[in-house]
Amino acid sequence: MKNLLVSYYGDDFTGSTDVMEALTSHGVATVLFLDIPSPELLARFKDCRAIGIAGTSRSETPEWMQSHLTPIFEWLKSLGANFCHYKVCSTFDSSPETGSIGKAIDIGRTTFKQTIVPVVVGAPQLKRYTAFGNLFAAYQGSVYRIDRHPVMSRHPVTPMAEADLTTHLSKQTSLPVALADLATITASDADMRVDQLLADAIGILFIDVDSEATQAAAGRQLIRLAGRFGGLLAGSSGIEYALLNAWRQSGSVTGNTTFPDVGPVDRIAVVSGSVSPTTERQIRQAKEDGFAEIALDPLALVSDGERAIDTAVRKGIERLNEGRSVILHTALGPSADVGSDIDRISGARHTLGRALGTILRQLVEREGLRRVVIAGGDTSSHALRQLKVEALTTLLPLPQTPGSPLCLAHGSYQPTDGLQIALKGGQIGMDGYFAQIRDGRTH
Repeated sequence: MKNLLVSYYGDDFTGSTDVMEALTSHGVATVLFLDIPSPELLARFKDCRAIGIAGTSRSETPEWMQSHLTPIFEWLKSLGANFCHYKVCSTFDSSPETGSIGKAIDIGRTTFKQTIVPVVVGAPQLKRYTAFGNLFAAYQGSVYRIDRHPVMSRHPVTPMAEADLTTHLSKQTSLPVALADLATITASDADMRVDQLLADAIGILFIDVDSEATQAAAGRQLIRLAGRFGGLLAGSSGIEYALLNAWRQSGSVTGNTTFPDVGPVDRIAVVSGSVSPTTERQIRQAKEDGFAEIALDPLALVSDGERAIDTAVRKGIERLNEGRSVILHTALGPSADVGSDIDRISGARHTLGRALGTILRQLVEREGLRRVVIAGGDTSSHALRQLKVEALTTLLPLPQTPGSPLCLAHGSYQPTDGLQIALKGGQIGMDGYFAQIRDGRTH
């Protein structure tokens, strides 16, 4: 691939489409694969300047990462892009046992033979801010330190009990973590200060971003440091937003992309494994917007999969045949979370995601649906693979709620080749998100 600006691996599927949306919207043609593509599939997207792989490492063990991320990093390195980004959620939720960001950086450093790996998490576009190493995130119009965030401090798998991300990350790796804080990167002698931080350090450099100005400063540092240490980076889509700022200034990227009007469809199907209160509000609003709601028993989907899937599909088809869009969900908010029961069954969360994907695929096959949604970051990572999709491109960005675009599916399986699909993280989207996707509206 020639003139490739960035390659990346997303640790879940919703976060992977977040990066794709940011790049495509700002004039960088991007394709997202679900696995290392064949040469023939890769050739179909030879004009793209960014290439991603959507993964599941956010919900995986360090042992899984060692086995699966190593060949992926090697393939990404072979592309020869200016930068290679290990993309994580902007809430940075992770632990030494699950979704370890530190472990992923360790593997990437070994593959790229890179001594210093910069990390950027702040992304004002997503209302995520880092100040003196601490992460803040918006929720319902207010901004919270991440360890006091109403949702992320209580995440069912990786609750964030530590706001200082340098401390949080140090529990996942033995590498030293240096911090280029707001005072450092906005100083007139910022380059010298950053270089002093790295004089004796071999490991990770965390860079604060809390505004458009500090994002621009971070982008400039990322490009400068890549010339010294290499282009491996880690962090949220704040990495792309910072680089885009610098690329526009240098002329590497110019202008934005114009997207066609996709228009409304008569029916869509949504599957949701999210327990987020944001998704709960969206489901309740969707009912007001004419959607049919079908509650699913997650334990039945895990323990009696085939029968429970058949029942869910039958109920979904009944509602779709009434001319209504349908939402099939395993929880309506945190109060309905049965995660503690699910976790008693080995691998149950992955099984649940795959079951929801199978339900959705059968609804698409039987009803010829053109547009669907998967809600829940971990759910999306395991459900989408059941649709036999091989690649995604951005079809319709949502500027008011970035991170959850409508995508176009590509692959060799006819029922889902050309399918329009949105992958919605638990905290993403306005209350009317599902009707917005059904109606093909940007707001």
